[in-house]
Amino acid sequence: MEKIRIGIYGYGNLGKGVETAIKNNPDMELVGVFTRRDPKTIKTINKETNVYGTDEVSNMKDKIDVMILCGGSATDLPVQTPEMASMFNVVDSFDNHANIPLHFNNVDKVAKENNKLALISCGWDPGLFSLNRALFEAVLPIGTNYVFYGRGLSQGHSDAVRRIKGVKKAVQYTVPYEESVRKVRNGEEPQFSSVREVMWRECFVVLDENADEKEVEKEIKEMPNYFEPYNTTVHFISEEEFDKDHVGMPHGGFVLRSGKTSNNNKQIAEFSLNLDSNPEFTSSVLVAYARAVYKLSKEGKNGAVTVLDIPVSYLTTKTKEELLKGTL
Repeated sequence: MEKIRIGIYGYGNLGKGVETAIKNNPDMELVGVFTRRDPKTIKTINKETNVYGTDEVSNMKDKIDVMILCGGSATDLPVQTPEMASMFNVVDSFDNHANIPLHFNNVDKVAKENNKLALISCGWDPGLFSLNRALFEAVLPIGTNYVFYGRGLSQGHSDAVRRIKGVKKAVQYTVPYEESVRKVRNGEEPQFSSVREVMWRECFVVLDENADEKEVEKEIKEMPNYFEPYNTTVHFISEEEFDKDHVGMPHGGFVLRSGKTSNNNKQIAEFSLNLDSNPEFTSSVLVAYARAVYKLSKEGKNGAVTVLDIPVSYLTTKTKEELLKGTL
């Protein structure tokens, strides 16, 4: 079996999840992990995994079919994705929804110039939820889309908080308002004036010594796109409490569309996820889409794409005959 050669750029929780996911896909092999840290300090899940410094990545252009980028959306991916797309086919999980068009355009230019294929904003939202939003809207053109997250830990938002000066450790949980969910599922089609009526955000933060609580809280709550649009509560806790209660990474959520097919018939479509490990599930999505990127690149496709541009059949190892017999 021809194996797809995968590189992992960044080795935090998401990078570890990708390493795990590759083991579950026999048509793939991991070429190595690339890190900004000293490679000698990195302990990978598989002791046999090769670890390289990021300064070595340009030497691997002919040895990697798809590079999966595992940095954060706040500051890493806006720089790393265009840079890597000049050398590799890439997949990233950029999740700052407001800035996706700008990120797409920046990556698209570089990828086309270098004849590479770059899938951006892949994961479960944006990603699988995006697919379902588009699908439900196409099926129910008269209606309203709704998205609820949580209760669960958001990797991107947690990463954004951890990058604030004075923050030692932090997690952020997204929590839906139960009354808002009830109204949607009842087919009431509520019109929410802002996301503040749909979900709120809860942060648990461990500060560095001498850090200013008020300054950190202010910076969190006023962070554009991530926290400013939401009601946000910030708890400052001890490192002991953090390590005891906030090291797990559960998450989930659901996309709903409430609509009508005629005056008397309401229809509600829903797609939901309940995840023990947000990074492992997100990584599994990235790896499946890396397969699709590999297939499409072999067909000559280049530039930036999203999950909306990729046929579902390209994600799987199954043949067309197997899909016809066992999946449809």
